Amino acid sequence: MKDRISRLKREAGAVILAHNYQLPEIQEIADHLGDSLELARISKQLSEEVIVFCGVRFMAETAKILSPDKKVILPSPDAGCPLADTIEPEQLRDLQGKHPEAWTVSYVNTSAAIKAISDVCCTSGNAAAVVKNAPAEEVIFVPDRNLGSWVQKQVPDKRMILWPGFCYVHELFRAEDLDEARRLHPGAEIIVHPECRPEVAAGADYVLSTAGMLKRARESSAKKFIIGTEIGLIHRLKRENPENEFYSLGNARICVNMKKTTLSDLEYALKTGEPVIQIPEETRTRAARALENMINPDYHNPGAVS
Repeated sequence: MKDRISRLKREAGAVILAHNYQLPEIQEIADHLGDSLELARISKQLSEEVIVFCGVRFMAETAKILSPDKKVILPSPDAGCPLADTIEPEQLRDLQGKHPEAWTVSYVNTSAAIKAISDVCCTSGNAAAVVKNAPAEEVIFVPDRNLGSWVQKQVPDKRMILWPGFCYVHELFRAEDLDEARRLHPGAEIIVHPECRPEVAAGADYVLSTAGMLKRARESSAKKFIIGTEIGLIHRLKRENPENEFYSLGNARICVNMKKTTLSDLEYALKTGEPVIQIPEETRTRAARALENMINPDYHNPGAVS
């Protein structure tokens, strides 16, 4: 099947992007593997005309927003994101009406419609920098309350209005998991995602995005790591650092939507060229501004935002 997928990909002039949480066999066949920020930057720079996105819907939408002339295919069309679904445009507009002077920062884990009415998007890797550089004292941050709480600690001079959404996968990690991990693996580094509960983030050794976790594992002198994020990342960590040991914080936490894309789905998508991501042009244009701010390095320099 992998041979057929490689052949179909060449015939279609396609490129396969996959998120770090995808199934191991999807990670291994992808041309580019990364987190939301990495994949957003890559999708904008690709020369191929067809992007097959192995991830969830908001990620494929992001690729289409940034590369409107390319064909973007989502092999598993029902792969959504419950976190993104916690907020609707009407709810955000209502919040903006109550805080008219606030700058709206939306996590990339949101729909195209939410991005379209935001000032700037962010990822877990650059959220603190984005909020710090927002040209307003008050910031509406949607939709992840845990990421927002972590950012607030990094940028205490901003007044942040947090939407009460959360990632059900990261919400499952508990403070007692930290105690058990230290008992079972003394000396191991504990690294968690900023979407985890505040008490989990506070008790960890490092709070990092998935890209940050990969970088830390490469650079650390530690040989054993406890990882507090979706279990899919551990496959990549082990593959890139075979001499080290990696364990999930507590029970392995799984995102059902991230595991929906199979090799069969990928082969079908390449054969048929479907299902294709479509976004209304007005929504896409407005969302593109917020995403361009997210991936533009100049945005994060003091005084760069006008």
